[in-house]
Amino acid sequence: MAKHRSVASPIEVFKPPQLTRVFDSRWLSALLMALTGAISTFAFAPYSFTLLPVLTIAILCYAACCSSRWQHAAWLGFSWGLGYFAAGLNWVHIPIEQFGGLPLLLSLALLLLLSAYLALYPLLFALLAFRLKAHSMLPLYLAAAWMLLEALRSWFLTGFPWLSPGYSQTDSILRHWAPLIGETGLTFILVLSAAALMQLLSRRQFWPAALAVLLWLSAPLASHWHGWQATGETLDVALVQGNIKQELRWDPALEVSTMRLYLELTQPHLGTPLIIWPEAAIPRVEILAEPYLFELDAILAEHGSSLITGIIEYNFYTEEAWNSLITLGKRRQSDAGGHYQPRHSNRFEKHHLLPIGEFVPFEDLLRPLAPIFDLPMSSFSRGSFVQHNLLANDHKLLPAICFEIAFPRQLAANFQQDTGLLLTVSNDAWFGDSIGPHQHLQIARMRALEFGRPLLRATNNGITATIAADGRIQQQLPQFEAGVLTDQMQLTTGQTPYSRYRDWPLWLCSLVLLLLAGWQSQRIPA
Repeated sequence: MAKHRSVASPIEVFKPPQLTRVFDSRWLSALLMALTGAISTFAFAPYSFTLLPVLTIAILCYAACCSSRWQHAAWLGFSWGLGYFAAGLNWVHIPIEQFGGLPLLLSLALLLLLSAYLALYPLLFALLAFRLKAHSMLPLYLAAAWMLLEALRSWFLTGFPWLSPGYSQTDSILRHWAPLIGETGLTFILVLSAAALMQLLSRRQFWPAALAVLLWLSAPLASHWHGWQATGETLDVALVQGNIKQELRWDPALEVSTMRLYLELTQPHLGTPLIIWPEAAIPRVEILAEPYLFELDAILAEHGSSLITGIIEYNFYTEEAWNSLITLGKRRQSDAGGHYQPRHSNRFEKHHLLPIGEFVPFEDLLRPLAPIFDLPMSSFSRGSFVQHNLLANDHKLLPAICFEIAFPRQLAANFQQDTGLLLTVSNDAWFGDSIGPHQHLQIARMRALEFGRPLLRATNNGITATIAADGRIQQQLPQFEAGVLTDQMQLTTGQTPYSRYRDWPLWLCSLVLLLLAGWQSQRIPA
């Protein structure tokens, strides 16, 4: 009778003894994983080491698969995520400390609390990696798992999709895939590549690596199917950056001087077809700013210009406020004068509000607790999810205010065949001289790639920029300087596959892959 001989799993065969001891040490392994996650920050702007996520996510996959118990895998995934988000979102504590009235240590504690919540998603990913490690199709399963977890992160508790790995690829060869499969598709390829690297080194399994290399090398061919074309038309634009210090923006004594500054910066550029002011550039609520708006509307129309500006819309009867964009001056080139009227329909009201900054959950309970829950302009009402494009001088613009640019599903829901440009306005003065505004600009660039439209980004203190339909930065203003960026935008037409089908094909593919993984797991003993 033949003796039964146990066979070690491939992971065990190729796991070096030195690494075994490292991963068996609970605190040392957690520290190493947190550092690995933190290093991932350098994949994003302004550093842009685009291959780094493949290495750091591969280490996360390896650590989870090498764990002897699911509890250890979960601990390592959480540690990786804590380092990833605490380092990548380090700028979050700046407004909490400087404008929220909390001490530095407490603001850092809140940053860690946010990071701990976000680290739950890598924790779940590590658990799935541990459970599915025996499968030969592990790289595909892990890519599908990460993608669906990112979808959950972008939706749960209103969503916080910042630092999704695909954003790191705005300048890499993978960017050519963005018009077809979006940033989420790039994330799928990155995680697939990372898991394939882990499989190659630990199991000597070559087909996942070959698939990953094929996806990278074939990326330039994808540009032939991006779906948009240049129209041959151009549009002259002027983007105004006022550089108003955050602590002065809502000072009632400075309202007039701020409005005068924006007008003075704009006057040399009157006659430019499209002028953009940033988020809440006019520091007076709309109903109180009407005399200024009517005068500005007439001046713009006289010179043949159209202006889009941020302003706070307020209803004194209902005590509701909206973070809004309004248009002034020429609505159509054939108009004899300006078109501004209070509550006119050619406006946009921000839909995706930032928690704490623009609305406070459990408001009655939290507002009395600390100054951070009572920041200026932190009680906005939500605009509709689907709204009309803004019409300025016969050009249709699809807008997003600040944080909204990180939600491609909202832009896709409002994208129209005749949308000419994407527009995002922001006030990144909250975050000082940090990496936050650079990451914000990188996210905006990805939207231009996904939708095949030029994008205008106007901010209070930088980074104001014009972005071509291929995601390339054409021009940008220095941070922390008042100025006006002028440029000529090449207009485009057509629809990218991503703007048409969004994330649904990859979501369905990922769901099928995970169902297949679950079915196979029933047949393979844990």
